[in-house]
Amino acid sequence: MQVLETSVKVDSKHLDALKHVNNVQYVQWVQDVAEQHWNSKATPEILNTYFWVMLSHHIQYKGQAVLDDVLTLKTFVTKSEGVTSTRMVEIYNKASGKLLTTSETNWCLMSRTTLKPARIPQEIIDLFS
Repeated sequence: MQVLETSVKVDSKHLDALKHVNNVQYVQWVQDVAEQHWNSKATPEILNTYFWVMLSHHIQYKGQAVLDDVLTLKTFVTKSEGVTSTRMVEIYNKASGKLLTTSETNWCLMSRTTLKPARIPQEIIDLFS
């Protein structure tokens, strides 16, 4: 399983009225890290042939992050079959190691030519295995 790990520092723009990271911001980070992982592994040919659309998203909040916290985001694909793929994202407080958020998102691979779902080729499955 290919894991992408990156960090982000909580800025004032990420906070809600309670001075914690806004729930919507976590969802944005989930999408951003998924895109970063895809772009880091896919070849230019694959990127020119396919794109992903989100089918469903489940996020579970387990803790809070506040201003100046440094967070570690980890993402990996747990399953790819047919036209769909399941991706996990875990967000940790880097200093404490505490798990703050988990996310499971189902994605559908789309053809740039037809704009219709495309069966995930073995070449793409292998990139994230």
